[in-house]
Amino acid sequence: MKQIYAILTLIFTATFAIAPFLTAPFSGFRADQLPIPQIDPPIQPEGYAFAIWGLIYGWLVVSALYGSVKRAENAMWDAARKPLIISLAIGTTWLSVANVSAVWATILIFLMAITAIAALLRASANDYWMFKAPVGIYAGWLTAASFVSLGSTAAGYGVLTGAMGWAYIGISGALIVAAGVLMRCNAVPYGLTVIWALVGIIVANGLTLWTVSALAGIGILILLSLMVATRANARSIPS
Repeated sequence: MKQIYAILTLIFTATFAIAPFLTAPFSGFRADQLPIPQIDPPIQPEGYAFAIWGLIYGWLVVSALYGSVKRAENAMWDAARKPLIISLAIGTTWLSVANVSAVWATILIFLMAITAIAALLRASANDYWMFKAPVGIYAGWLTAASFVSLGSTAAGYGVLTGAMGWAYIGISGALIVAAGVLMRCNAVPYGLTVIWALVGIIVANGLTLWTVSALAGIGILILLSLMVATRANARSIPS
């Protein structure tokens, strides 16, 4: 069946979007999930930042519907759909896993992020707002969220350092990955989404933990610079 990837994308986008309504609410790992409870760890953005999931779910659903009708047999869409399907399939189970195991939730969200980034890098600039942009914000949030999960879990198990140390490590790791993605493709929605998460970290920490806020602020400047540079380079390439 030539439309198989479009159909699978639609199915797993639907299961991914429906999962929050069928799963117990998740607002961070509970105190009893980690040997060293992590209550409001410094790497975690302020709660309002998670509202971006509404945009992610909605835009991915619109994209999947559009793709199944208008681009059902498009080879360029299919190239990106393959890793996206894997990410969405894993994401469908993530909330259930996160309510049980912080370690497995961290492993799975990294797999989600890796496959989402692969989809973004394969996505064509054609139908930008109907495909590459929604995949970009999805991959961008997962980039940030995966390192939030890593920082919270590692600090919760006392690996190497504490919550502050893992805030520095996690923010730096997310910036390295995001910078690598932005240097490979013109992905403004991706970059803006990572910046959204970094702003949330600044709001959460403020001047109380100013060094964490400062690192996040430096990261925002770096990502903005890369976004400007990649857009300038894209415009300078002859068509």
